Amino acid sequence: MKALVLAAGEGTRLRPLTSNVPKPLLLVAGKPFLSHIFGALQAGGVREVALLVGWKANRIKEFYGDGSELGLKITYLEQRERMGTADAVGHAEGFMDEPFFCVNGDVVISELDVKEMRSLFEAKDRMVMGAVTVPNPSAFGVIEEREGKLVRILEKPKQPPSDLINAGMFVFTPEIFQEIRRTGKSPRGEYEITDTLTSLARSEGVMVHRIATEWIDVGRPWDLLKANEIFMSRLVGRVEGEVEPGAMLKGNVVVEKGALVRSGSYVLGPAYISKGCEVGPNCYIRGGTCLGPNVKVGASVEVKNSIIMAGSHVPHHNYVGDSIIGERCNLGAGTKVANLRFDDKNVKVSSGGKVIDTGRRKLGVIMGDNVKTGINSMIDAGTIIWEDSFIGPGAMAKGTIGPGSRVY
Repeated sequence: MKALVLAAGEGTRLRPLTSNVPKPLLLVAGKPFLSHIFGALQAGGVREVALLVGWKANRIKEFYGDGSELGLKITYLEQRERMGTADAVGHAEGFMDEPFFCVNGDVVISELDVKEMRSLFEAKDRMVMGAVTVPNPSAFGVIEEREGKLVRILEKPKQPPSDLINAGMFVFTPEIFQEIRRTGKSPRGEYEITDTLTSLARSEGVMVHRIATEWIDVGRPWDLLKANEIFMSRLVGRVEGEVEPGAMLKGNVVVEKGALVRSGSYVLGPAYISKGCEVGPNCYIRGGTCLGPNVKVGASVEVKNSIIMAGSHVPHHNYVGDSIIGERCNLGAGTKVANLRFDDKNVKVSSGGKVIDTGRRKLGVIMGDNVKTGINSMIDAGTIIWEDSFIGPGAMAKGTIGPGSRVY
């Protein structure tokens, strides 16, 4: 069975992390987010993928090539003008001549759900859509179903009829393209696949598969931390790099070939240490931490439940907790990141002129690429620092700090 993966969006809500890096290539649990989707699809028997790209398409094409290194055959489709999800799926017409999986490129999926959806399709010989229950259904496309079949989908209703939502994962047949051609524009001015499916539900019938594994739609930067936690929980440890005597690894820890863990380092899994990393001496890497290629974590540093992307340095007397650090950043000696409010309430962030409740009790900094901090600088909980900024020695960073800023 083939698969169509929709990965053309700009990921604007994930900025500053996506200012330079396309959303599918953001690091999660040791590899790009999109690679986790590919892995789940492969486990379900997929060997050929059509990848719909748009924003920074060349970066994605250069990274994955023809897919042969992953054991896949990847064909690229390009969506130059984004006109909705039905329009996106419609780009695969002519390429998909048999039943196929369709997956949004920003959702966490598991190989179990891929296999179960395929089994349901083969048993019922009808299209299948994945569904999941959430506490805030009005923010999504809400599903009405009866006896395992789709009745209709309501897009972000104020009074949702259920807590079951569209999970962004489907098994389609080529007949979907005929229905897409009949789908009109929604009130938002887009062609929505939810409208297409509601129409099909009246005639062909669409089965609903309830996803039981952990699921998340990665729409905001802090969602990437939750995705990282989910994928990290599935991690199986392995040591291919160098671990000096006197270093301690506990639990599921991956040390890739070319990485070095120096004496006195204490690494508590699940943790991922990528190729080219230098860890220690005498540092503490706590569970949920993912270090990208060529990251340095040095003496008297503690990192907890964080993603630190390629080429960044956290070298001396630093604390980083529940944070995402972009590529090629450098934290000066003594820089500390707060990750908890004094009142113990959820951390809120300022974004787009609004104050947003992240739903997280602990959240440190979301830091774009090429940010530098001076010695003993301080970063408050829930701070967003855009790319190319500088936080001076002893300075306090809080709120949202725009691109190329200087804080003294």
